Amino acid sequence: MGWRLAVLRFLGRHVMRPALMRTTTPEMAAADFARAARLFRAPPYLCRLTDGPLHWITAGPVAPRRLIVHFHGGAYLSGSGATHAPMLGRLSRLTRLRVCAPDYPLLQEAPFPAAFDAACATWDSLMTRGYAPADIILGGDSAGGGLMLALLARLTQRGEAPAAAYAMSPWTDLTMSGQSLADFAASDPIIPVARMGEVAALYLAGAAPDDPRASPLFARFVAPPPVLIQVGAEEALRDDAIRIADRLRAAGGRVDLRLWPGAPHVWHILDGWVPEARAGLREVAAFIQTSLDSASR
Repeated sequence: MGWRLAVLRFLGRHVMRPALMRTTTPEMAAADFARAARLFRAPPYLCRLTDGPLHWITAGPVAPRRLIVHFHGGAYLSGSGATHAPMLGRLSRLTRLRVCAPDYPLLQEAPFPAAFDAACATWDSLMTRGYAPADIILGGDSAGGGLMLALLARLTQRGEAPAAAYAMSPWTDLTMSGQSLADFAASDPIIPVARMGEVAALYLAGAAPDDPRASPLFARFVAPPPVLIQVGAEEALRDDAIRIADRLRAAGGRVDLRLWPGAPHVWHILDGWVPEARAGLREVAAFIQTSLDSASR
């Protein structure tokens, strides 16, 4: 672990996680997330265009008709395509691909399953615009990673699987049954495990926590495409990542599960601040290029 990552973990444990524990409303959480995102300046080459709920992000020249679709994290109560634009701009630069980052209804705006329905609508909109499934990479981080995997399950059932998918520290099980939630509850530098059940209940709004649209760990995958999953080796959501990898493999999918020692939850968003963030994004970019090359053969 580099010294900058060690400093980040210290600040997380003593500043960020206590702040999350003190958050009183979803609206306050969303405002705090947006304020924090402004600290991470977008690269000078970043271009972001907004088309309704879709943020189109590019950084330099991009290949035509090929696309990354990334669902942002934020525990279903914060975040947007705009908050994640700097990280996604770097991914665009590394892959030479356009990134589409959809906004979806947060839990304070519309109850479950509104976010899942919006994810499905995003995909259908892209099909209407003429994109082909084989030219799309699905991605997501944290709650957005879970949302992406729920969408992926639905798409495999419909016979519309994308070329591949990647997930950064995905939240895949709202029943909260992963052992790592207990093992790392005290040491995770970012995730306030004690409040995750509260957030899950607010998001579900009475729905069953094992509903596959909310918890893709319980979804049915049909011949899934290649999937890359990255997670911190000591973060609270580690077992969510390990178990969804097992489920995808059981469905016949090829999964590359990468456990990063010392990395906190969705460390990629700190690109430009810690070397491990750029390294994680480079790993995603290499996977994307390999997957698209294989899909085009």
